[in-house]
Amino acid sequence: MSKQYKAAALISGGLDSLLAAKVMLEQGIHVEGINFFTGFCVEGHTAAIRKKHQDKPKRNNALWSAEQLGIKLHIVDIVEEYKDVLINPKHGYGANMNPCLDCKIFMVKKAKQWIEENDFDFIITGEVMGQRPMSQRKEVMPVVVNESGAGDLLLRPLCAKNLPKTKPEIEGWVDREKLLAFHGRNRKPQMALAKEFGFEDYAAPAGGCCFLTDENYATKLVDLWQARSSRDYEMDDIMLLKIGRHLRPKPYFKLIIGREEGENKFMQGYTKLYTNIKTVSHGGPLCLIDGPVDKADLEFAAQMVARYSQGKNEAAVTLSISRVGEEPYEITVQPLSADAIKQEWHV
Repeated sequence: MSKQYKAAALISGGLDSLLAAKVMLEQGIHVEGINFFTGFCVEGHTAAIRKKHQDKPKRNNALWSAEQLGIKLHIVDIVEEYKDVLINPKHGYGANMNPCLDCKIFMVKKAKQWIEENDFDFIITGEVMGQRPMSQRKEVMPVVVNESGAGDLLLRPLCAKNLPKTKPEIEGWVDREKLLAFHGRNRKPQMALAKEFGFEDYAAPAGGCCFLTDENYATKLVDLWQARSSRDYEMDDIMLLKIGRHLRPKPYFKLIIGREEGENKFMQGYTKLYTNIKTVSHGGPLCLIDGPVDKADLEFAAQMVARYSQGKNEAAVTLSISRVGEEPYEITVQPLSADAIKQEWHV
């Protein structure tokens, strides 16, 4: 009997990686998925936290893809290793804080290590030539091949016919004629192929899955680094940047104010780590304070929080202030007016 070759597929949870893996399965290749967890993935975080759209099922799209394909998925935590990719990208950033090319190189390099350790034969990705402006242009696709060390063991089934032959094609492990020649940013060919395979309810084809491509998130990350005079972060930082209204009235501290019930409940888990303010006399948000504050700062912060409470138009609102390791105390303040909330405070 002929050998069944084994491929590791990078599964992001998007449509392209789903289709690339399916194309290989159709050729009789044994496929297992790898999903690299950086902490910056959009899925399973803000959508699951907020009360909005609670009627819509929440899911991890990478796990969903593996289920649709009937393959095993390996979720690999690279949070700590990924820091150097984000902080010191050799090839720079995209439109925001997204080091897309360095990210792809890093993940393919990790996948190369994985196939060596697990006796797999080659790697597949859902890349499509010309689809992503930074990491999937024709001239940079060889950069991923070379700098990752994957060489001719990296196969991109969706656009393989636009690229030089890889070892799996040359050796006859896969049939090149059954591979595809997708290119550009038009997703209609992928959507047609998904329909052919019977895939429905897949992630939005152009949605993206990384917060670092989001302008608002990138702005908040840069603000965090500037305030701390350090380009570093922890998992808690990553999570808190994804939720709440971020206001920085002074350079040395900022307020993270919950925008709705789901966020307030999630932020409650951080109240032992951050000085926090809660409304008492009226319904309102929970506020976490990131940075050192004195009594005057706290009073001013309380006025700001009161502005976002149901008592914003009242003469006075009572709030509870709790410093880390101290007993909470109450304070009654007049809410700031709408005009007093300066736009430049918004991170």
